[in-house]
Amino acid sequence: MSKPPASSSRPSGRAQAPFRARPDVELCRRGELRSERFLDAATDAFIEKGYRRASLSEIVGRAGGSMSTLYRAFGDKQGLAHAIIERHMSIVTERLQDLSLSGLPPEVALLQVGESILDASISRESLLVHRIVIGEGRDFPDLRDWFFTNAVMPAQAILTEYLRQEIDAGRLALRSPAVASSQFFMMIFGEIIIRVASGNQDNPDPAIAREEARAAVELFLHGALPR
Repeated sequence: MSKPPASSSRPSGRAQAPFRARPDVELCRRGELRSERFLDAATDAFIEKGYRRASLSEIVGRAGGSMSTLYRAFGDKQGLAHAIIERHMSIVTERLQDLSLSGLPPEVALLQVGESILDASISRESLLVHRIVIGEGRDFPDLRDWFFTNAVMPAQAILTEYLRQEIDAGRLALRSPAVASSQFFMMIFGEIIIRVASGNQDNPDPAIAREEARAAVELFLHGALPR
């Protein structure tokens, strides 16, 4: 029997709780609606008080229902955070998939990608997701790593594949579509995420953010040298 891989040492003095995703349970329609209310209440509580200070009892009080129902549906606070992130990122990924980028010229496709991702990134739920992942990532590394593996990477893969197609067609000249995909996303919303995650900015102005996204698309496609 092979030995399990040794866990990597982390520079935190506190014990690391194991990551627990949402339990895989069957819920009736009423149970699903109750679960959505729990997620909405948890989102409000986490934004208002912070992930650490918000209590499960407060979340149950806001949503209604019982503590036992919450535990059955989500397991614990980490399960709630996991479900909030999963719900938000499924929306982001679906938006990218619905764009049908194949065949679109880069000027059109990248603007659509930028605006679609930006709209999702400045939502209230996105603000919370990035505060949890970035602000609490060192203390909850399994939650953080799940986010990057199951949320960030699939979204980047969609754009990477489009860029690869455009390179093969001779319409773009990029050394690495994967690197370019990562750089593009950071140009579009990197600063916003840093600001909202750190608490420097709570409500980005959508009009200003979209204008900055258009400028980022132009810079990505044409660079800064005179043409």
